[in-house]
Amino acid sequence: MQASSLALLPLVSMEKPDTVLYGGNIITMAANQPRADAIAISGGHITAVGSTEDVLALASPLTRKIDLGGKTVLPGFIDAHSHPAYSGVMHLFQVDCDLRSIAAIKEAIRTAAQKKAPGEWVLGFKYDDTKTSEGRFLTREDLDEAAPDHPVFISHRGGHTGFVNSLALKMASIDDNTPDPAGGRFDRTDGRLNGRLLETGASAVEAVIPKGETREQRRDGVALISKMLAKSGVTSVTDAYGSRDDFIAYNDAYQAGELGTRIYCMIGYFDIDRMIAAGLQTGFGDEWVRLGGMKATCDGSISERTARLSKPYVGRPDDYGIIVTEEGDLYELARKAHAASWQLGIHANGDVAVDITLRIYERLQKEMPKADPRYRLEHCTVINDDLVRRIAALGAIPTPFSTYVYFHGEKMVEYGKERLNNMFALRSFLDAGVMATQASDYPPGPYEPMMALQSSVTRTDMKGTLWGGNQRITVEEAIRVGTVHGAYASYEEKIKGSLEVGKLADLVVLGADPTQVDPFTLVDVPVERTMVGGKWVYEG
Repeated sequence: MQASSLALLPLVSMEKPDTVLYGGNIITMAANQPRADAIAISGGHITAVGSTEDVLALASPLTRKIDLGGKTVLPGFIDAHSHPAYSGVMHLFQVDCDLRSIAAIKEAIRTAAQKKAPGEWVLGFKYDDTKTSEGRFLTREDLDEAAPDHPVFISHRGGHTGFVNSLALKMASIDDNTPDPAGGRFDRTDGRLNGRLLETGASAVEAVIPKGETREQRRDGVALISKMLAKSGVTSVTDAYGSRDDFIAYNDAYQAGELGTRIYCMIGYFDIDRMIAAGLQTGFGDEWVRLGGMKATCDGSISERTARLSKPYVGRPDDYGIIVTEEGDLYELARKAHAASWQLGIHANGDVAVDITLRIYERLQKEMPKADPRYRLEHCTVINDDLVRRIAALGAIPTPFSTYVYFHGEKMVEYGKERLNNMFALRSFLDAGVMATQASDYPPGPYEPMMALQSSVTRTDMKGTLWGGNQRITVEEAIRVGTVHGAYASYEEKIKGSLEVGKLADLVVLGADPTQVDPFTLVDVPVERTMVGGKWVYEG
């Protein structure tokens, strides 16, 4: 194609570009120039966008010229809610339980235990009860059998449930007579602990697990996960429950030249006092590593079926889910951070939790109004028309799970087809002018952006079952949600999210044009290259 005009920086001819990408099908996501053939890059920023002829004319003999051969280029994807530092360390040191049978999981735990001295903890992550052939939860007996001489803690993929053996319960001083903690539950079978610990119930055991990662190990974890994200086309990510140590790890990895994705690091409520005392607030940092908002949690998990709902789960008439933090306590956390000029992000999955969170934001905006607070609703999964109206009125930003319909479809039966019409509600949000984002929540959901596009566009799971078809959006809308809206959610829309002059040269090269392929094959569109700041961080 031929672009209709050339956009460039003033006096761009005085600074010849370092790199020119030409001969491509470039989807810029810029309103004034949605398509182009070529991009010029200098100093990590885009200096010109236009036709191949016009942009190549700006090059010098030293300019690196890359023929895209008609490949499609998009802005780099922005994952607006994930857990990279946390998951990176787990990939380094824990058992990956993303396996298809309990027998295979037990064998993996047994193998890990054999490499440790008796009494040392065996930890695992990414276990998913509905992905195993047995179709049941892990039990304490399973884990006792796999590692009788080691305390074991396996976290569910969703991150809100733990599965432990008898020795782990003993080390945490939990027995059959221990009452459930506030905001959680020790699950029981016939009055006896079965090893499944929900929400703060899992936290009670996590509290006794030694936290021994060194600063270097945390940096290594960040480096590993950033390479994994870059390979999928993610160029920026919001860490949605970071700590002071995580923020340091991101900076360490960047200084070592090992960071392949930009980071917007939200800080968990547990570390916010130290950050405020140090005089830090949202926005501190640079284009690579920046402080985000404060994160807190209202309710439970969608994939683990503990989100707090106004109507009970299908097949469980007395189960409405769990409130993790009561409204009064949540308000006090939010008020403190809001007063110290921090953006706020509250985990709220169920419609009850979304209502609570909006009440807090509405109250804060009345008591201490901010011009542009960009309140975040982390997940904001189950909604209704009134909640959407209030979200739009506040200008709040939902970060719904982007890959859940496709990846976690087998769990959706517990919400029911009617409720799915109001879950992961991108159509409702976009129609109301709400800047909803793309978000994986990895590990709970896969982080691959092409899966996110297919999930949002088709609303079908891996088996082809349709869930909430009324919430389908177009491919172009899904790309915008995963790029432009993600930049807006972190106050960075002026520097990234679209391929425009003056913005960062963050982009992805795909093996096919996602706007032209069968939507049910989007997940198979290959990511061939990923660029961040004018440098290739992944080349397939």
